[in-house]
Amino acid sequence: MVSFRSVNPVVIEGCAVATVDAAGTEYPEGHVVITGGRISAVGPGPAPAVPAGSRRVRGEGCLATPGLVNAHHHFYQWVTRGLAPDAVLFDWLTELYPLWSAIDADMVHAASMGSLVALAGSGCTTTMDHHYVFPAGSGDLLEAEVEAARQVGLRFHASRGSMDLGRSAGGLPPDEVVEGTEEALAATEDAIARYHDPGPDSMLRVTVAPCSPFSVTPELMTGAAQLARSSGVRLHTHLAETAEEDGYCAERFGCSPAEYADSLGWLGDDVWIAHGVHLDARARSRLAATGTGVAHCPSSNGRLGAGIAPVPELLDAGVAVGLGVDGTASNESGRLGPEMRTALLTARARGGPTALSTRQVLAMATVGGARCLGRDGELGSLEVGKLGDVALWRVDTVAHAGIADPVAALVLGSLPPLELLLVGGNVVVETSELVTADEGTVAGEVAVACRRLAARRGVPA
Repeated sequence: MVSFRSVNPVVIEGCAVATVDAAGTEYPEGHVVITGGRISAVGPGPAPAVPAGSRRVRGEGCLATPGLVNAHHHFYQWVTRGLAPDAVLFDWLTELYPLWSAIDADMVHAASMGSLVALAGSGCTTTMDHHYVFPAGSGDLLEAEVEAARQVGLRFHASRGSMDLGRSAGGLPPDEVVEGTEEALAATEDAIARYHDPGPDSMLRVTVAPCSPFSVTPELMTGAAQLARSSGVRLHTHLAETAEEDGYCAERFGCSPAEYADSLGWLGDDVWIAHGVHLDARARSRLAATGTGVAHCPSSNGRLGAGIAPVPELLDAGVAVGLGVDGTASNESGRLGPEMRTALLTARARGGPTALSTRQVLAMATVGGARCLGRDGELGSLEVGKLGDVALWRVDTVAHAGIADPVAALVLGSLPPLELLLVGGNVVVETSELVTADEGTVAGEVAVACRRLAARRGVPA
């Protein structure tokens, strides 16, 4: 593990600044100051006062934004990328579940490192991960993820997922990858006790996250909600991702996925769902009324042919919308930054050139994701008192030099190089180089994990 390069206090000057605050404040040339891990000043022109011992960063040719917030992911899938490339979700899951049944803690650690490296390199400072496959005898998979997040240095929301509805009982996953209902609840309660840090500068929190309507019983859904609310943690699940899920819920429960979740007490201001592709006007209104957020995963939805989420309509209704990578077996890039461009272009392809603006998409990638995670009071905008999580993008290279609008450079163009990525004022990326882990070593560990998994299942490596 490579130790952090601490830069507290740090003064960034001479850069364009997009604060993503409620007023959308921007400065063509401004400054950001971080002291004690928090933003102590942000504004136009040079910093008014420079703390003693500061590191001064020349930001000319750069754009400062809040660090990006990833609202949905599956780290473990990094070791099963490139499979079932032409399948819809249910067929894709059916093909991959047998491979996932053979994962172990070493594989999950390698996959998590690969995922976190990709996220950091694309401007992400806070991420969640939704892990829901816990094969018997596989070791401590959640600890493997937590340790990887500590190594790379990103804020981490470990979402302890679960499945208890196997194929023999009418679910989609094979029986060997599901847990018993009480077993899953007990393991989730233990994860909260071991890892959840509710502090305002927390690097590690836990979310309760049963997988989906087609892999979880109503008993587990209601028990999970009760556990989360009694423990003061948030709730997350997949919902309304595909037409096949709509059909499954209609046949099994006699209602839509959103109505099913609502009937179980699974809509609320402590809940955010992944995908929300198939939400009609009534469902969108209900999500808005209850304060339920949505993690939009445009590349994965496109890769699996799931459809285009009604993001402009969700935003117009007042729903908090963040961006997510989703699993890297359905988004082989694994990078959060490019999801901004994909979200913008898919929304406009569906709804016209004014469907979403570049500023709306930047807000989704930052404060929108923070709202989903329940941390918009601490993260997601460059404001005094918030945590010092900052992305400094270089927009003066050939790809972006002279572009009229630096936010357009970030959202509409190819992803700019990262000059600096700070988490609580600590350097994670500098001049496009990850400083907290060796990328070559991570690549080697990922390759070994992929070969081991393929060998276990008799699949050609």
